[in-house]
Amino acid sequence: MPHPNRLPPLSNAQLEIMNAVWDLGEASVSDVLEVLTKQHSIARNTVQTVMTRLAEKGWLKYRRQGRAFLFKAAVPRDSTLRVMVDRLVENAFQGSAEGLVLAMLESRSLSDEEAARIQKLIDDARRRRL
Repeated sequence: MPHPNRLPPLSNAQLEIMNAVWDLGEASVSDVLEVLTKQHSIARNTVQTVMTRLAEKGWLKYRRQGRAFLFKAAVPRDSTLRVMVDRLVENAFQGSAEGLVLAMLESRSLSDEEAARIQKLIDDARRRRL
């Protein structure tokens, strides 16, 4: 299984397709197209081209079933997101996780429930480090 650090970064369109594949587990181009067209208009050829390129780059793996190809993620979502967040923190916030969190908190309001869940995550992370 390739590590996301060793793969080229995902564009927004590629990430959208990866999210659909992660959600579906295994998917044909038609399956992904069905998910994406609920969100916005996109051509089948575009989805097929992007999925083929993602497979060539190592993000997806596939198998043939009859006349169709079924795609699966070659890399887990959680490790991919960790790498993406690490890159964002390093590149946009000069390595400051605090800067990232402050930017998020300043750009959107949190419900009391979200704030409580975030506080619990912080408390849990702090306990793990002790």
